Amino acid sequence: MRSIFADLHVHIGSTDRGEPVKISASRNLTFANIAKEASERKGIELIGIIDCHSPGVLDDIERCLDGGEMDEAAGGGIRYRSTTILLGSEIEVRDEGFGAVHLLVYMRDLASMREFSRWMSRHMKNVRLSSQRLRVPARSLQREVLDRGGLLIPAHIFTPHKGLYGSGSDRMADLLDPDGVAAVELGLSADAGMAGWISELDRMPLLANSDAHSLGKIAREYNRLALVSPCFDEFKLALRQKDGRAIEANYGLHPRLGKYHRTWCAQCRRILDESGAVVDRCPHCGGRRVVRGVLDRIRSIADRDEPAGPPGRPPYHYQVPLEFVPGLGRRTLERLLERFGTEMNVLHRAPEDELAQTAGEKAAAFIVSARRGTLRIDSGGGGQYGKVVDVPEREDENPDSPS
Repeated sequence: MRSIFADLHVHIGSTDRGEPVKISASRNLTFANIAKEASERKGIELIGIIDCHSPGVLDDIERCLDGGEMDEAAGGGIRYRSTTILLGSEIEVRDEGFGAVHLLVYMRDLASMREFSRWMSRHMKNVRLSSQRLRVPARSLQREVLDRGGLLIPAHIFTPHKGLYGSGSDRMADLLDPDGVAAVELGLSADAGMAGWISELDRMPLLANSDAHSLGKIAREYNRLALVSPCFDEFKLALRQKDGRAIEANYGLHPRLGKYHRTWCAQCRRILDESGAVVDRCPHCGGRRVVRGVLDRIRSIADRDEPAGPPGRPPYHYQVPLEFVPGLGRRTLERLLERFGTEMNVLHRAPEDELAQTAGEKAAAFIVSARRGTLRIDSGGGGQYGKVVDVPEREDENPDSPS
Protein backbone atom coordinates (compact mmCIF):
# COMPACT_ATOMS: atom_id res chain seq x y z
CA MET A 1 0.00 0.00 0.00
CA ARG A 2 1.27 3.46 -0.82
CA SER A 3 0.06 7.05 -0.97
CA ILE A 4 -0.89 8.32 -4.42
CA PHE A 5 -1.92 11.83 -5.46
CA ALA A 6 -5.05 11.92 -7.62
CA ASP A 7 -6.85 14.68 -9.54
CA LEU A 8 -10.01 13.26 -11.09
CA HIS A 9 -11.54 16.14 -13.07
CA VAL A 10 -9.56 17.45 -16.05
CA HIS A 11 -11.13 18.64 -19.31
CA ILE A 12 -9.97 18.14 -22.88
CA GLY A 13 -9.85 21.28 -25.01
CA SER A 14 -9.44 19.59 -28.36
CA THR A 15 -8.52 16.34 -30.07
CA ASP A 16 -5.14 15.76 -31.70
CA ARG A 17 -6.76 16.74 -35.00
CA GLY A 18 -7.92 20.09 -33.62
CA GLU A 19 -11.60 19.21 -33.14
CA PRO A 20 -13.07 21.19 -30.18
CA VAL A 21 -14.23 19.24 -27.14
CA LYS A 22 -14.53 21.62 -24.14
CA ILE A 23 -15.12 24.98 -25.79
CA SER A 24 -13.93 27.02 -22.79
CA ALA A 25 -10.75 24.95 -22.29
CA SER A 26 -7.29 25.52 -23.70
CA ARG A 27 -6.67 23.93 -27.09
CA ASN A 28 -3.45 22.30 -25.89
CA LEU A 29 -5.43 20.20 -23.41
CA THR A 30 -5.27 17.00 -25.43
CA PHE A 31 -5.39 13.49 -24.01
CA ALA A 32 -1.65 12.95 -24.56
CA ASN A 33 -0.64 16.37 -23.22
CA ILE A 34 -2.66 15.89 -20.03
CA ALA A 35 -0.99 12.52 -19.39
CA LYS A 36 2.46 14.05 -19.95
CA GLU A 37 1.75 17.06 -17.70
CA ALA A 38 0.37 14.90 -14.89
CA SER A 39 3.23 12.42 -14.95
CA GLU A 40 6.27 14.58 -15.68
CA ARG A 41 5.49 18.00 -14.20
CA LYS A 42 2.71 17.69 -11.63
CA GLY A 43 3.56 14.37 -9.99
CA ILE A 44 -0.04 13.10 -10.17
CA GLU A 45 -0.24 9.31 -10.48
CA LEU A 46 -4.02 9.00 -10.98
CA ILE A 47 -5.67 11.52 -13.32
CA GLY A 48 -9.35 11.55 -14.34
CA ILE A 49 -9.95 12.90 -17.85
CA ILE A 50 -13.65 13.56 -18.04
CA ASP A 51 -14.26 14.11 -21.77
CA CYS A 52 -13.30 10.61 -22.88
CA HIS A 53 -16.80 9.90 -24.24
CA SER A 54 -16.12 12.16 -27.24
CA PRO A 55 -15.57 9.95 -30.33
CA GLY A 56 -12.58 12.08 -31.37
CA VAL A 57 -10.96 11.58 -27.97
CA LEU A 58 -11.66 7.85 -28.09
CA ASP A 59 -9.80 7.75 -31.42
CA ASP A 60 -6.88 9.66 -29.85
CA ILE A 61 -6.70 7.08 -27.06
CA GLU A 62 -6.65 4.24 -29.60
CA ARG A 63 -3.74 5.90 -31.40
CA CYS A 64 -1.81 6.26 -28.13
CA LEU A 65 -2.33 2.57 -27.43
CA ASP A 66 -1.51 1.45 -30.96
CA GLY A 67 1.67 3.52 -30.95
CA GLY A 68 2.90 1.88 -27.75
CA GLU A 69 3.08 5.19 -25.88
CA MET A 70 0.41 3.98 -23.48
CA ASP A 71 -1.20 0.69 -22.49
CA GLU A 72 -4.33 -0.46 -20.71
CA ALA A 73 -3.77 -1.01 -16.99
CA ALA A 74 -4.63 -4.46 -15.65
CA GLY A 75 -6.89 -2.93 -12.99
CA GLY A 76 -8.64 -0.53 -15.35
CA GLY A 77 -7.55 2.75 -16.91
CA ILE A 78 -4.84 3.80 -19.34
CA ARG A 79 -1.22 3.74 -18.17
CA TYR A 80 1.32 6.39 -19.20
CA ARG A 81 4.67 6.08 -17.45
CA SER A 82 3.99 6.52 -13.70
CA THR A 83 0.44 7.86 -14.22
CA THR A 84 -2.86 6.06 -14.83
CA ILE A 85 -5.72 7.85 -16.59
CA LEU A 86 -9.28 7.12 -15.53
CA LEU A 87 -11.70 7.40 -18.44
CA GLY A 88 -14.47 9.77 -17.46
CA SER A 89 -17.26 11.98 -18.74
CA GLU A 90 -19.00 15.09 -17.41
CA ILE A 91 -22.70 15.07 -18.27
CA GLU A 92 -25.47 17.60 -17.72
CA VAL A 93 -28.94 16.47 -16.66
CA ARG A 94 -32.04 18.46 -15.87
CA ASP A 95 -35.07 16.74 -14.42
CA GLU A 96 -38.43 18.44 -14.68
CA GLY A 97 -38.92 20.91 -11.83
CA PHE A 98 -35.20 21.05 -10.94
CA GLY A 99 -32.13 22.97 -12.05
CA ALA A 100 -29.35 21.71 -14.31
CA VAL A 101 -26.74 19.46 -12.66
CA HIS A 102 -23.32 18.19 -13.78
CA LEU A 103 -22.45 14.57 -13.02
CA LEU A 104 -19.10 12.83 -13.42
CA VAL A 105 -19.04 9.27 -14.75
CA TYR A 106 -16.01 6.95 -14.85
CA MET A 107 -15.78 3.71 -16.84
CA ARG A 108 -13.28 0.94 -16.17
CA ASP A 109 -11.84 0.49 -19.66
CA LEU A 110 -11.87 1.80 -23.21
CA ALA A 111 -14.41 -0.72 -24.48
CA SER A 112 -16.88 0.25 -21.74
CA MET A 113 -16.44 3.95 -22.51
CA ARG A 114 -17.01 3.38 -26.23
CA GLU A 115 -20.26 1.53 -25.50
CA PHE A 116 -21.34 4.23 -23.07
CA SER A 117 -20.58 6.92 -25.67
CA ARG A 118 -22.74 5.14 -28.23
CA TRP A 119 -25.60 4.99 -25.72
CA MET A 120 -25.24 8.70 -24.91
CA SER A 121 -25.23 9.64 -28.59
CA ARG A 122 -28.84 8.46 -28.82
CA HIS A 123 -29.89 10.88 -26.06
CA MET A 124 -27.60 13.86 -26.66
CA LYS A 125 -27.50 16.56 -29.32
CA ASN A 126 -23.70 16.56 -29.78
CA VAL A 127 -21.78 13.75 -28.12
CA ARG A 128 -18.48 15.16 -29.43
CA LEU A 129 -18.57 18.09 -27.01
CA SER A 130 -18.02 18.22 -23.24
CA SER A 131 -20.67 18.62 -20.53
CA GLN A 132 -23.64 18.34 -22.89
CA ARG A 133 -27.28 17.90 -21.82
CA LEU A 134 -28.41 14.28 -21.72
CA ARG A 135 -32.13 13.96 -22.40
CA VAL A 136 -32.87 11.28 -19.82
CA PRO A 137 -33.75 11.61 -16.10
CA ALA A 138 -30.85 11.64 -13.67
CA ARG A 139 -31.83 8.29 -12.15
CA SER A 140 -31.97 6.68 -15.61
CA LEU A 141 -28.41 7.84 -16.27
CA GLN A 142 -27.39 6.55 -12.85
CA ARG A 143 -28.83 3.09 -13.55
CA GLU A 144 -27.10 2.99 -16.94
CA VAL A 145 -23.74 3.82 -15.35
CA LEU A 146 -24.07 1.29 -12.53
CA ASP A 147 -25.26 -1.48 -14.86
CA ARG A 148 -22.06 -0.95 -16.88
CA GLY A 149 -19.87 -1.21 -13.76
CA GLY A 150 -19.09 2.51 -13.73
CA LEU A 151 -18.92 5.12 -10.99
CA LEU A 152 -21.15 8.18 -10.69
CA ILE A 153 -19.98 11.27 -8.77
CA PRO A 154 -21.87 14.60 -8.69
CA ALA A 155 -19.52 17.40 -9.76
CA HIS A 156 -18.75 20.64 -7.84
CA ILE A 157 -21.89 20.05 -5.80
CA PHE A 158 -22.25 23.51 -4.22
CA THR A 159 -21.45 25.88 -7.09
CA PRO A 160 -24.29 28.09 -8.38
CA HIS A 161 -23.65 26.91 -11.95
CA LYS A 162 -24.70 23.27 -12.39
CA GLY A 163 -23.92 22.05 -8.85
CA LEU A 164 -26.32 19.45 -7.41
CA TYR A 165 -27.03 21.60 -4.34
CA GLY A 166 -26.00 24.91 -5.88
CA SER A 167 -28.57 24.86 -8.68
CA GLY A 168 -30.26 21.46 -8.83
CA SER A 169 -32.08 20.69 -5.59
CA ASP A 170 -31.98 21.06 -1.82
CA ARG A 171 -31.49 17.32 -1.35
CA MET A 172 -29.63 14.63 -3.30
CA ALA A 173 -32.44 12.09 -3.06
CA ASP A 174 -34.67 14.37 -5.15
CA LEU A 175 -32.56 13.51 -8.20
CA LEU A 176 -30.42 10.46 -7.47
CA ASP A 177 -30.41 7.27 -5.43
CA PRO A 178 -27.80 8.07 -2.75
CA ASP A 179 -26.91 4.37 -2.52
CA GLY A 180 -25.69 4.54 -6.12
CA VAL A 181 -23.49 7.62 -5.65
CA ALA A 182 -19.82 6.66 -5.28
CA ALA A 183 -18.66 10.03 -3.87
CA VAL A 184 -19.24 13.76 -4.26
CA GLU A 185 -16.89 16.45 -5.55
CA LEU A 186 -16.76 19.52 -3.33
CA GLY A 187 -15.75 22.13 -5.89
CA LEU A 188 -13.28 25.00 -5.62
CA SER A 189 -15.35 27.18 -3.29
CA ALA A 190 -16.07 24.59 -0.58
CA ASP A 191 -14.23 22.31 1.84
CA ALA A 192 -15.08 19.25 3.94
CA GLY A 193 -16.09 21.38 6.91
CA MET A 194 -18.73 23.16 4.84
CA ALA A 195 -20.16 19.81 3.75
CA GLY A 196 -20.78 19.15 7.45
CA TRP A 197 -23.79 21.50 7.40
CA ILE A 198 -25.77 18.84 5.45
CA SER A 199 -26.34 15.55 7.23
CA GLU A 200 -27.01 13.41 4.12
CA LEU A 201 -23.40 13.99 3.08
CA ASP A 202 -22.08 12.22 6.19
CA ARG A 203 -22.20 8.91 4.34
CA MET A 204 -20.48 10.23 1.21
CA PRO A 205 -16.75 10.10 0.43
CA LEU A 206 -15.54 13.60 -0.44
CA LEU A 207 -13.22 14.46 -3.32
CA ALA A 208 -11.35 17.65 -4.18
CA ASN A 209 -10.51 17.96 -7.90
CA SER A 210 -9.17 20.71 -10.12
CA ASP A 211 -11.86 20.96 -12.85
CA ALA A 212 -8.88 22.07 -14.94
CA HIS A 213 -9.47 24.01 -18.17
CA SER A 214 -5.73 24.45 -18.85
CA LEU A 215 -2.58 22.41 -18.25
CA GLY A 216 -1.42 24.78 -15.52
CA LYS A 217 -4.63 24.29 -13.52
CA ILE A 218 -4.16 20.52 -13.20
CA ALA A 219 -3.77 19.60 -9.50
CA ARG A 220 -4.86 22.95 -8.09
CA GLU A 221 -7.06 20.59 -6.02
CA TYR A 222 -6.35 16.90 -5.53
CA ASN A 223 -6.54 13.93 -3.16
CA ARG A 224 -4.14 11.56 -1.43
CA LEU A 225 -5.28 7.96 -1.74
CA ALA A 226 -4.01 4.76 -0.14
CA LEU A 227 -3.78 2.27 -3.03
CA VAL A 228 -1.69 -0.73 -3.99
CA SER A 229 -1.35 0.79 -7.47
CA PRO A 230 -3.10 3.56 -9.44
CA CYS A 231 -6.02 2.05 -11.39
CA PHE A 232 -9.82 1.99 -11.58
CA ASP A 233 -10.30 -1.07 -9.36
CA GLU A 234 -8.11 0.32 -6.60
CA PHE A 235 -9.85 3.72 -6.78
CA LYS A 236 -13.22 2.00 -6.42
CA LEU A 237 -11.98 0.17 -3.31
CA ALA A 238 -10.66 3.42 -1.85
CA LEU A 239 -14.06 5.09 -2.20
CA ARG A 240 -15.59 2.17 -0.32
CA GLN A 241 -12.74 2.06 2.23
CA LYS A 242 -12.17 -1.64 1.63
CA ASP A 243 -9.12 -3.82 2.22
CA GLY A 244 -7.00 -0.96 3.52
CA ARG A 245 -7.64 1.29 0.53
CA ALA A 246 -8.89 4.75 1.48
CA ILE A 247 -9.03 8.45 0.83
CA GLU A 248 -6.27 9.65 3.15
CA ALA A 249 -6.74 13.40 2.66
CA ASN A 250 -8.17 16.09 0.42
CA TYR A 251 -6.07 19.05 -0.71
CA GLY A 252 -7.95 22.05 -2.00
CA LEU A 253 -8.01 25.77 -2.39
CA HIS A 254 -8.98 27.62 0.74
CA PRO A 255 -12.70 28.18 0.04
CA ARG A 256 -12.11 31.94 0.17
CA LEU A 257 -9.93 31.58 -2.95
CA GLY A 258 -12.81 30.02 -4.91
CA LYS A 259 -14.71 32.01 -7.54
CA TYR A 260 -18.09 31.42 -5.92
CA HIS A 261 -17.39 31.35 -2.18
CA ARG A 262 -19.46 34.40 -1.21
CA THR A 263 -22.44 36.11 -2.78
CA TRP A 264 -21.74 38.67 -5.51
CA CYS A 265 -23.81 41.76 -6.31
CA ALA A 266 -23.80 42.34 -10.07
CA GLN A 267 -25.35 45.79 -9.56
CA CYS A 268 -22.65 47.39 -7.39
CA ARG A 269 -20.04 44.73 -8.27
CA ARG A 270 -19.14 43.83 -4.70
CA ILE A 271 -18.33 40.53 -3.04
CA LEU A 272 -20.68 40.37 -0.08
CA ASP A 273 -18.32 38.86 2.48
CA GLU A 274 -20.42 39.57 5.54
CA SER A 275 -20.40 37.59 8.77
CA GLY A 276 -23.97 36.40 8.22
CA ALA A 277 -25.42 34.63 5.19
CA VAL A 278 -26.34 36.89 2.28
CA VAL A 279 -29.07 35.46 0.10
CA ASP A 280 -31.47 37.75 -1.76
CA ARG A 281 -30.60 41.45 -1.48
CA CYS A 282 -27.36 43.42 -1.43
CA PRO A 283 -26.91 45.23 1.90
CA HIS A 284 -24.92 48.00 0.18
CA CYS A 285 -27.13 49.03 -2.75
CA GLY A 286 -30.32 47.06 -2.11
CA GLY A 287 -30.01 45.36 -5.49
CA ARG A 288 -31.41 41.89 -6.17
CA ARG A 289 -29.02 40.99 -9.01
CA VAL A 290 -26.95 38.69 -6.84
CA VAL A 291 -25.12 35.43 -7.55
CA ARG A 292 -25.53 33.45 -4.38
CA GLY A 293 -22.21 32.22 -3.02
CA VAL A 294 -21.47 28.65 -2.00
CA LEU A 295 -21.28 29.42 1.72
CA ASP A 296 -24.58 31.32 1.64
CA ARG A 297 -26.30 28.59 -0.37
CA ILE A 298 -25.14 25.91 2.06
CA ARG A 299 -26.42 27.87 5.04
CA SER A 300 -29.79 28.37 3.37
CA ILE A 301 -30.34 24.59 2.91
CA ALA A 302 -28.47 23.33 6.00
CA ASP A 303 -30.27 20.88 8.28
CA ARG A 304 -27.81 21.50 11.13
CA ASP A 305 -27.24 24.55 13.29
CA GLU A 306 -23.47 23.96 13.14
CA PRO A 307 -21.33 21.86 10.77
CA ALA A 308 -20.48 18.41 12.13
CA GLY A 309 -18.79 15.84 9.94
CA PRO A 310 -18.79 12.11 10.69
CA PRO A 311 -16.02 10.52 12.80
CA GLY A 312 -13.07 9.42 10.73
CA ARG A 313 -13.65 11.76 7.80
CA PRO A 314 -10.27 12.33 6.09
CA PRO A 315 -8.58 15.67 6.82
CA TYR A 316 -8.97 18.54 4.38
CA HIS A 317 -5.76 20.52 3.88
CA TYR A 318 -5.82 24.03 2.47
CA GLN A 319 -3.48 23.93 -0.49
CA VAL A 320 -2.57 27.13 -2.32
CA PRO A 321 -1.42 26.34 -5.88
CA LEU A 322 1.95 27.77 -6.86
CA GLU A 323 0.25 30.13 -9.32
CA PHE A 324 -1.41 31.91 -6.36
CA VAL A 325 1.89 32.55 -4.55
CA PRO A 326 2.68 36.28 -4.86
CA GLY A 327 5.95 37.02 -6.60
CA LEU A 328 6.48 33.47 -7.86
CA GLY A 329 7.04 34.02 -11.58
CA ARG A 330 7.40 31.51 -14.37
CA ARG A 331 11.20 31.49 -14.33
CA THR A 332 11.36 30.93 -10.59
CA LEU A 333 8.81 28.12 -10.88
CA GLU A 334 10.91 26.46 -13.57
CA ARG A 335 13.95 26.63 -11.27
CA LEU A 336 11.93 24.99 -8.49
CA LEU A 337 10.79 22.21 -10.80
CA GLU A 338 14.31 21.71 -12.11
CA ARG A 339 15.56 21.25 -8.54
CA PHE A 340 12.70 19.32 -6.95
CA GLY A 341 11.21 17.46 -9.93
CA THR A 342 7.42 17.98 -9.65
CA GLU A 343 4.94 20.43 -8.17
CA MET A 344 3.93 17.82 -5.59
CA ASN A 345 7.52 17.76 -4.36
CA VAL A 346 7.63 21.57 -4.14
CA LEU A 347 4.30 21.77 -2.33
CA HIS A 348 4.76 18.86 0.09
CA ARG A 349 8.33 17.70 0.45
CA ALA A 350 10.95 20.37 -0.20
CA PRO A 351 12.49 21.85 3.00
CA GLU A 352 11.95 25.57 3.55
CA ASP A 353 15.66 26.40 3.50
CA GLU A 354 16.09 24.68 0.13
CA LEU A 355 13.01 26.45 -1.23
CA ALA A 356 14.51 29.75 -0.11
CA GLN A 357 17.80 28.99 -1.85
CA THR A 358 15.94 28.54 -5.14
CA ALA A 359 12.97 30.92 -4.94
CA GLY A 360 13.94 33.42 -2.26
CA GLU A 361 12.87 33.69 1.38
CA LYS A 362 9.55 35.44 0.70
CA ALA A 363 8.29 32.88 -1.80
CA ALA A 364 9.48 30.04 0.44
CA ALA A 365 7.58 31.56 3.38
CA PHE A 366 4.40 31.70 1.30
CA ILE A 367 4.76 28.06 0.21
CA VAL A 368 5.38 26.80 3.74
CA SER A 369 2.59 28.96 5.14
CA ALA A 370 0.28 27.47 2.50
CA ARG A 371 1.23 23.98 3.77
CA ARG A 372 0.21 25.02 7.27
CA GLY A 373 -3.02 26.69 6.13
CA THR A 374 -2.07 30.05 7.63
CA LEU A 375 -2.10 32.42 4.65
CA ARG A 376 -4.30 35.52 4.81
CA ILE A 377 -6.89 35.40 2.02
CA ASP A 378 -9.56 37.78 0.67
CA SER A 379 -12.74 36.00 -0.49
CA GLY A 380 -13.72 35.38 -4.07
CA GLY A 381 -17.21 35.54 -5.52
CA GLY A 382 -19.24 36.14 -8.66
CA GLY A 383 -16.71 34.35 -10.86
CA GLN A 384 -13.67 36.15 -9.43
CA TYR A 385 -10.99 34.21 -7.57
CA GLY A 386 -10.00 35.26 -4.08
CA LYS A 387 -6.49 36.57 -3.41
CA VAL A 388 -3.62 35.60 -1.17
CA VAL A 389 -2.93 38.73 0.88
CA ASP A 390 -0.02 37.94 3.18
CA VAL A 391 1.73 35.47 5.45
CA PRO A 392 0.62 35.85 9.10
CA GLU A 393 3.08 37.76 11.27
CA ARG A 394 3.05 35.04 13.90
CA GLU A 395 3.69 31.42 12.96
CA ASP A 396 0.97 30.13 15.28
CA GLU A 397 -1.73 32.45 13.93
CA ASN A 398 -4.63 30.68 12.24
CA PRO A 399 -6.87 32.06 9.49
CA ASP A 400 -10.52 32.80 10.10
CA SER A 401 -12.74 29.79 9.69
CA PRO A 402 -14.45 29.78 6.28
CA SER A 403 -17.66 28.51 7.80
